[in-house]
Amino acid sequence: MEAGTISETLTNLKYKLNGIVPETELIVKAEIAYEINRLKKEKNAVILGHNYMEPALFFSIPDHVGDSLGLARIAAETDADRIVFCGVRFMAETAKILNPDRMVLLPAKVAGCSLAASITAQDVRELKAKYPGIPVVTYINTYADVKAETDVCCTSSNASEIVRKLDSDSVICLPDEFLAQNIARETGKKVIYPGSERSGRDDMVIWDGRCEVHEKFTVDDIERTRKQFPDAVVVAHPECSPEVVEASDYSGSTTAMTSFVKASDAKRFLILTECSMGDNIAAENPDKEMLRMCSIRCPHMNEITLEDTLKCLREDVYQIEVDEEIRLKAKRSLDRMLELS
Repeated sequence: MEAGTISETLTNLKYKLNGIVPETELIVKAEIAYEINRLKKEKNAVILGHNYMEPALFFSIPDHVGDSLGLARIAAETDADRIVFCGVRFMAETAKILNPDRMVLLPAKVAGCSLAASITAQDVRELKAKYPGIPVVTYINTYADVKAETDVCCTSSNASEIVRKLDSDSVICLPDEFLAQNIARETGKKVIYPGSERSGRDDMVIWDGRCEVHEKFTVDDIERTRKQFPDAVVVAHPECSPEVVEASDYSGSTTAMTSFVKASDAKRFLILTECSMGDNIAAENPDKEMLRMCSIRCPHMNEITLEDTLKCLREDVYQIEVDEEIRLKAKRSLDRMLELS
């Protein structure tokens, strides 16, 4: 987004976020957003914003918004001097893996992820020893050292496609338990947990990691919604449990969910994912209603603010670094993902 003026920034935010964010809050945030947009031009920076960013940030400063796959592609191709990644740490690490000679900034001191923290590089090494010769497919929602131990990364939008394209009857799919179960159902594989003996062909060894947001959604949430709003269309992220995904009308990546709502003729939706994304979809579809039920904010995504984005860009703080040996190994798994998808 161009810098424009503070007044123009505020006008744009009010137009997009009327009824979603209080005007008094937008007045304050418009000033910060204006300064960020001015500074990023001065420093030749590109700002990437994940779909889970809070609305005032999402609609004011990113040059590109999207899901982890789309932003990974953009990060791989950018010629900016600085990449400011408004997302969580593993996303900024991915940008650094793909751009070792560029400064990558994460606008938060931590901005971790419960799912990424659920598995370590040693865990992956032990799994490979237990199940030798089976390719490891690792969700992009992991840290660099885990990516370095994997054969190919995936995202929620391309995971099933990548599993199908691998020349292997069996796979190890890490670390999201629910995503892996949903992939197994789509690809016809049988789920087994670490420590279990293989049953034969078409096994999928999975981990017990979960997203602390998506694991909270239940089938009961859907049933209660359908009783109150029979016309509501239920859209769920594939990090939700298989039971929730099965009970929903549509499941897909954050970008796919956004596109689905935009293209649908329905007027009312229950969005089962991070709640700021529900606000962002509502802002893009003012003629449609997003039910404010089961809305759960990711505490890690919530660490990314306009204030810290300005601080990191102004002072070049919160820089992301990745050990070169780990980076090179992790890059191979990311490159293969981009090739296969």
